[in-house]
Amino acid sequence: MIPEYTLSTVKTPTFEMDFLRFGNGEDAFVILPGLSIKSVLGSASLIVRQYASIAKDHTVYLFDRRKALPSSYTVRDMAADTAEAMDALGLRNVCLFGASQGGMIAELIAVRRPELVGKLILGSASARVDEERFSVIERWIGLSEEGDRVGLYIDFGRRIYPPDIFEKYRDALVAVAKTVTDEDLRRFGILARGTRGFDVTNELCRMLCPVFVIGARDDRVLGADAAERIFAALPKNEKTKIHIYEGFGHAAFDTAPDYCEKIINFIN
Repeated sequence: MIPEYTLSTVKTPTFEMDFLRFGNGEDAFVILPGLSIKSVLGSASLIVRQYASIAKDHTVYLFDRRKALPSSYTVRDMAADTAEAMDALGLRNVCLFGASQGGMIAELIAVRRPELVGKLILGSASARVDEERFSVIERWIGLSEEGDRVGLYIDFGRRIYPPDIFEKYRDALVAVAKTVTDEDLRRFGILARGTRGFDVTNELCRMLCPVFVIGARDDRVLGADAAERIFAALPKNEKTKIHIYEGFGHAAFDTAPDYCEKIINFIN
């Protein structure tokens, strides 16, 4: 059974941010999604279904990025805003799960606002986005600036999914591409450019909470070694764990059937 959910907006003195909430558990589980061409909140029912097992014992929050984006908006800006939104909702000591760019945001929140994070899960994230790692995202920015919606979705799908899953969803990706607005492309470009030059490698040693790093050996967006680089920079203790998927690609968080099970085993 799919839990009931609500779509709401949190307002702070400087911005507004939409979020999804479902579940009624005492503990909070916060999801920070990755870079997307259209807001993931448009697929709220699918997200609720995907994380229903976690919602059995948690109240789940998924935060979008802020509504009105400035022309320049870095991952560090995203982290500061997300932390402010969590403050506004009174969230503390949460289980924080960040996927891809959301993982980069989560890393910064856990380091700079440790009181907000009790446990941290990083899925297909990176501690550093140098020019080589940025090249895939830069191609996506170029396609968005050209207004090539179908080309953007096809390249996006090829990069984040393994070949068999990409071919399965190719037609669906093309159909969704045709619904993308100029505003969607503008927001995507700003968020994508904000990843350039991201580097939190030297700050991860200050991480205080338990961390579970989940990567994919064939990650064709941020690199096959991205998870290992995060893990190597973290304090070494029994609270720090890593798992590397084989055969699922960058979007393992959407395609690996046991992904939520591994998260639940870590947070319980």
